[in-house]
Amino acid sequence: MKVVVAAPGGNVGSRVVRLLIQAGVRPTLLARRPGRLDPATSEHADVLEADLADGEAVVRATRDADALFWVEPQTADPDADPVAWYGMLGANAARAVKENGIGRTVFLSSIGAEKRSGAGEIDGLARTEEQLDATGATVLHLRCGYFFTNLLSQVESMRQGVLRAPMPLDYAQPWLDPRDIGEVAAARLLSEGWSGRQVQAVHGPEDLTLAQAAAIISEATGRRVLAETISQEAHRDSLRAAGLGDKQVEGFAGMSAVMREDFVAEDQRTIFTTTPTTLAAWAHAYLRPALLAGQG
Repeated sequence: MKVVVAAPGGNVGSRVVRLLIQAGVRPTLLARRPGRLDPATSEHADVLEADLADGEAVVRATRDADALFWVEPQTADPDADPVAWYGMLGANAARAVKENGIGRTVFLSSIGAEKRSGAGEIDGLARTEEQLDATGATVLHLRCGYFFTNLLSQVESMRQGVLRAPMPLDYAQPWLDPRDIGEVAAARLLSEGWSGRQVQAVHGPEDLTLAQAAAIISEATGRRVLAETISQEAHRDSLRAAGLGDKQVEGFAGMSAVMREDFVAEDQRTIFTTTPTTLAAWAHAYLRPALLAGQG
C-alpha cells in the first residue's frame, strides 16, 4: 500500500506518519523542508522534497498512490489572500487525485466549511472540499474543532493569568487534541472498506466554553487563569501587530463567524466524531511545562 502524507511535520501529520509506520506501511512524505523531519521517522519513510503549491511536483509525488492524506499549511506570505491560497492548493490536490486515480483521500478540513462562505479563511478549505468532490473520487473531509495547541500561542498571556479569545465566555464549541485527528485519519487511510464522498467531524471529548476551558487549565497547570472576551477590533489589532496583512487579518477574524449560537455543525457529536483526549490531560502534559519554562 502506498500512502502519501502531505505536511508530515505538523501536529496531525506527524501522528499519521507514526501510526502508518507502526501499522507496517512505509509512507511517502511530501515535505517542503525534509531536513526538519524527525530522522528516526524519515528512515522508515520515503521522503520527497515537494512544495504543495507546485502542482507538477504534487502530481509527480503522488503517482501510484493508493491513499492520500492532504493537509494545507497556512501561507508564509503575510500579505497573501488565505482563501485564494487554500483554493490553489486544493486545485493541486484535486488534479493529483484525478490524474493519478488515487483510491481514497482524507482531507484535513474544519468545522465551518459546510457554510461554504462567510467563515474567513475556512472558506478556502471549503473550496478544497468542493474541488476534491468534483473529481468523483472517494474522499473523506475531516471537519475538526478548536485545537488545544492553539493555546500555546497564549502562553505569555496565561502567565499573566488571562486567556483571551474573540468569543463569548458562554459559547460552547468542540475542543480537541490534534493528535487524535491523526488517529482518525490513519485509520481511514488504512481502511479500504469505504467509498464515495464522506464527511466526518472530529469533536474531541466534549464541547467547552471559554470559561470552562480556563477553569480546566487552571486546575491542570496549577496556575489561576481567567477567561476574557476581546472585541473583534482588538483581535484584528493584535493580528496586525503580529505583522499580518489585511487579507490575513480578515481571514483569521472571519473564522469567528463559526463561533455563533446559530451555527450548527453538519456532522453532530456521535461515537464517530468523539475522540478521547481531554483538555485537562493535554494541558497537564503540554501547557503546564510551557507555562513553567523559563520561570525561576
